[in-house]
Amino acid sequence: MEKPNYGIDNPRLGLIIVLAVVAGLTFGLGFRRSSSAAASTAASVVLSLVPTGVILILLMVSYVKVEKFRHRDRMLNMLKIAPWRGDEQVLDVGTGRGLMMIGAAKRLTTGRSVGIDLWRERDLSGNTVEAARRNAQIEGVADKVEMRNADARKMPFPDRSFDCVLSNLCLHNIPSPQGRAAACREIARVLKPGGVALISDFMHTDEYAKAFRDEGLAATSSVAFLLAPMLLKVVKASKP
Repeated sequence: MEKPNYGIDNPRLGLIIVLAVVAGLTFGLGFRRSSSAAASTAASVVLSLVPTGVILILLMVSYVKVEKFRHRDRMLNMLKIAPWRGDEQVLDVGTGRGLMMIGAAKRLTTGRSVGIDLWRERDLSGNTVEAARRNAQIEGVADKVEMRNADARKMPFPDRSFDCVLSNLCLHNIPSPQGRAAACREIARVLKPGGVALISDFMHTDEYAKAFRDEGLAATSSVAFLLAPMLLKVVKASKP
């Protein structure tokens, strides 16, 4: 039975860490007993850093295989829709291969879960709209999802379109503070009155909270305690 594949987050960084660990071991073991005092000292320093690299690799594997699914479910539970009606309109900003979008779709009956992205390979391995569609088919929610190639800073949706907006590890990819603020304004714009946005990221979360407050939303942030190579925070913004 085919299983969904949600890819490896930031695969370039993972490859760099793996290569650094291999290079460090090669250099350290090769020069540790060198007759040169400088080379021997350098080898010892490099070898002392290798365990840190190994720990980062293990944390990345843990996040990819287990923790990001727990994090997805925690975020969906944070919406405090108990129980979900099933007719909600949900938006996932930066959907990638569909993890958040599909997780929300599983809780819907007549509702719709929409994912937008620019689908850049550097953000996620195998990051294509076709991969997201395939995952939706495997997970049995293809009829409840919709995907659009769209920029978070200018979304192709009318005002007050969604009950919930979700985003995980996406907005930090926007290079400027002005662009990230524009994305938050767009999220606030498409959110229905009484709706909730949850934005998870490892940086710029204070910016997101401020941008939402500037738009009149109540915003709080909390730490996501999970095994990952970075500390994630979740900004929760509620629209009155």
